[in-house]
Amino acid sequence: MSTADDGTDGTDAPDEPGATTGRQDATTTAGPVIELSEVDFGYTSTRVVEDVSLRVAPGEYVAVVGPNGSGKSTLMKLLLGLLRPDRGEARLFGEPAHRFDDGSRLGYVAQQASASKEMPITVREVVKMGRFPHVGFGWLSREDWRVVDAALETVGMSGFADRRVTQLSGGQRQRAFIARALAGEADLLVLDEPTVGVDVESVDAFYDLLGGLNREGITVLLIEHDLSAVTEHAERVVCMNREVYFDGPTDEFLESDALARAFGTNAGFLAEVRS
Repeated sequence: MSTADDGTDGTDAPDEPGATTGRQDATTTAGPVIELSEVDFGYTSTRVVEDVSLRVAPGEYVAVVGPNGSGKSTLMKLLLGLLRPDRGEARLFGEPAHRFDDGSRLGYVAQQASASKEMPITVREVVKMGRFPHVGFGWLSREDWRVVDAALETVGMSGFADRRVTQLSGGQRQRAFIARALAGEADLLVLDEPTVGVDVESVDAFYDLLGGLNREGITVLLIEHDLSAVTEHAERVVCMNREVYFDGPTDEFLESDALARAFGTNAGFLAEVRS
């Protein structure tokens, strides 16, 4: 669907390229964006997440790391309200996470999935979906299209707006889904291993984009398998393996023994991460 859907040519450009309009400044939000208090969860009698407490303040850039099967993705589902804790409490923007329904404040970017590669829609249509929490499924206004185009500009995808998602590289698809979150004027961006399947050349540019969005006030919570990328870009690291082994500044994480304890790895691997 083109921008002609609202009866205009959709060519109006934002006054300030790359800036969406109307998004609440996350740094002014009262209280933590995310709060987990003594959370336990298990799919069976075995705990996957155990006694996890976590607070993420507005404007932070936090990375969650841990070995495969450590509970990272389960933790993400708990904080998004997709799962409810067996014990403890999970809150989003001060509300119980499972009751939180303000989709305009939360943007979620999942791992690469085969379904996204088969979507027969254009990049602009993907990004337009981010406006639905604001306008429902009716016609988008001229201002809505300005926000969509600004989001595309921010992630460097304006030139791909009319291209089908099926024709994009892995990195370009992830940029399109970030633009969808920006079009929703999200205060919080949650990303689950977003560089899986992304070509190596695009990874640095992807993290530069996240850093820029964070500097503009968007809170970033990143679950990532690439430890080198995490330690280079994130300001704060949460290292876990069912329970939290470390939660603090990235430079302190590199000097701690949390990585070795959580991963059970050797000094050679640690030296590679720290280099």
